[in-house]
Amino acid sequence: MAQENTTFEDEPKVSMALGPLVGLAREDFVGAIAMMLRQTASDPQKTFKHAQGFSEDVVQIMTGKSELAPHPKDRRFQDPAFRFNPFFRAGMQYFLAVEKGTKHWLDDLDLDPIERDRASFISQIIIDALSPTNTLAGNPMAQKRLIDSGGMSLIKGLKNAYEDMTQNDFMVSQVDKKPFKLGENVATSQGAVVYRNEMMELLHYAPTTDKVYEIPQLTIPPQINKMYINDLSPEKSVVKYQLDHGIQTFVISWRNPNDEQGVWGMADYIDCCIEALDVIQEITGSDTINVSGGCSGGQTMSVLLSKLAAEKDDRIGSATMMVCVLEPKPGDTEASSLVSENGIKLAKRRAAKKGVIEGSSMARGFAWLRPNDLIWNYVINNYLMGEDPPAFDVLFWNADATNLSATLMGDFLDLFEANAYAEPGTYEIADHTLDLTKVKSDLFILGGVTDHITPWRACYRSTQLFGSKNVEFILSHSGHMQAILNPPGNPKARYYKSKKSGKPPKSVDKWMEGTEEIGESWWPHWMKWLQKRSGEEKKAPKSVGSKQHPALDPAPGTYVLE
Repeated sequence: MAQENTTFEDEPKVSMALGPLVGLAREDFVGAIAMMLRQTASDPQKTFKHAQGFSEDVVQIMTGKSELAPHPKDRRFQDPAFRFNPFFRAGMQYFLAVEKGTKHWLDDLDLDPIERDRASFISQIIIDALSPTNTLAGNPMAQKRLIDSGGMSLIKGLKNAYEDMTQNDFMVSQVDKKPFKLGENVATSQGAVVYRNEMMELLHYAPTTDKVYEIPQLTIPPQINKMYINDLSPEKSVVKYQLDHGIQTFVISWRNPNDEQGVWGMADYIDCCIEALDVIQEITGSDTINVSGGCSGGQTMSVLLSKLAAEKDDRIGSATMMVCVLEPKPGDTEASSLVSENGIKLAKRRAAKKGVIEGSSMARGFAWLRPNDLIWNYVINNYLMGEDPPAFDVLFWNADATNLSATLMGDFLDLFEANAYAEPGTYEIADHTLDLTKVKSDLFILGGVTDHITPWRACYRSTQLFGSKNVEFILSHSGHMQAILNPPGNPKARYYKSKKSGKPPKSVDKWMEGTEEIGESWWPHWMKWLQKRSGEEKKAPKSVGSKQHPALDPAPGTYVLE
């Protein structure tokens, strides 16, 4: 990849893997604002300078001479009325003047990098909420819709708002769930539950080829989402793609914990993974199993790999880790500055009191990482325009939130607080001392360019944490889940890979210099990588499961319905 192509304009400016888990403590929010006010009061001359600059912008706006204009990609102000109608143009420019003035003011404050990120993130949340397009009076598209519909758009918008208040925990709906039904038009790959305990179901999917590779694949999904992200529609189903290429496919489906099950911790989830490995070996007769995990599933998979390595259990072949951060750093993103020691303590205390972190609470945390896209966009569409939210399968899955055990959340927070993945031999978890340097499995690691949950540069750090000699890092040109669900046939699909094999360099910039852009989905490349590590081909089994582990309920199982 040429050097001039190594800066991606669409990279996220806000994110943090811990953000939605921790939330923003009220004390931290107030403290960040107080810090900005103290800095302002300490140097009145700077404040006066920026107030004067804002006043000059206001004069230019009032006299019709202002040239303030939104970014060409800012969809909020694309209606022609913002260019030709004096009222709407002035409202937009006042907003842009505030945004510009606040940015210049923050740039001028004497802040360290973390304080600057914190101030920038919080101020942007506040400014985005003040956009005139979030109101009926300041949104020309909503006014046109009101007139054209004879007032029905307003009535429908009020109805949508009422339903969100009463049925969606006061969160604006991002998807129309009505068209989707599990097992009928979502999660339709054929298979069955072949093992079930209190915490998980193990799904075995039926082969679609005459021959299969002898080494099976187990997918460990995140505990904070339902497993069927791996099997949405047939055209973007990772499960179907594996089956169609001869991979014996197994997927864990985690149970949605209630308050009484909030005691489930990382050790319990690792025990479940080991039980799944035992069952898969019995069904397939294979001594080796490949594994994959995304997001928090990748974090769980890493603990599993470490424990098996510590016990000299060599049944794991290769491992695929998707959009997963094991070593976050405060400077990764602006939002990471909000995760304080105080916030972590309060988050643990809240979780312990409730037993679980409710799925709606985590969904709210994710949404506030990108409020323009995930909150205000839907406020405009659902409430001001009176439209139903889109019927989109990825959003349907995203809205099907699950609870997170308080104990497991505490384990996740402790792992990150101790930087345990990156400091081998220093932290006890799941009845062993975590040490990824003992893991020798071949690794395939995926990041997404526009990922706002797990920034790709942070994902890249995982290439240096394991003892594996063969590590491949692939950068998909998409966001968090879209980086994974990027099948062949997508005209926008492309990815970046190194021209060299072996372990990637420590410097991500050096890796970028040695990459090439591939104008297609990364799935075929990954499948060749996986097939190479899946042994010989053999005749496909005629049914799923075995005599010892017979088929129970059909896929996607029963736990996804809870």
